Amino acid sequence: MIEHEFYMRQALVEADKARAEGEVPVGAVMVHKGRIIGRGHNQIKTLKDPTAHAEMIVITQAASHFQNERLNGCLLYATLEPCAMCVFAAVLARLKGVIFGARDPKTGACGSVTDLTGPALFNHTLEVTRGILEPECRSVLQKFFLAKR
Repeated sequence: MIEHEFYMRQALVEADKARAEGEVPVGAVMVHKGRIIGRGHNQIKTLKDPTAHAEMIVITQAASHFQNERLNGCLLYATLEPCAMCVFAAVLARLKGVIFGARDPKTGACGSVTDLTGPALFNHTLEVTRGILEPECRSVLQKFFLAKR
């Protein structure tokens, strides 16, 4: 659990970068064998790209790191429960698992709205760990949206 918290804190650093750029504060890191190989945060507005979610950015970085589309053994840490696009990208990349902080009651695809991580649903199954540093991850988002109102 302590290891999960360490990496989630790194994802929270990325979420703060997103917030500073006026993006929805979601951050992610990709870990392989105890080493961070990708860091990212939402850049949807910055890049004018609806697919520029933090998770998609770190998946792309990890694929570049390995020069391979298969990311076996990699763990994706995200401050917010991934959406369907990000979960399916994780499945296609053959990630070992997804670890997230706050649940997303609007678009979460790891159990909140739908669950695309169930066994035998696709040709690859992700391990999912929920709720790591959930209060901190949720607070970052709540403060951001309260300031917008």
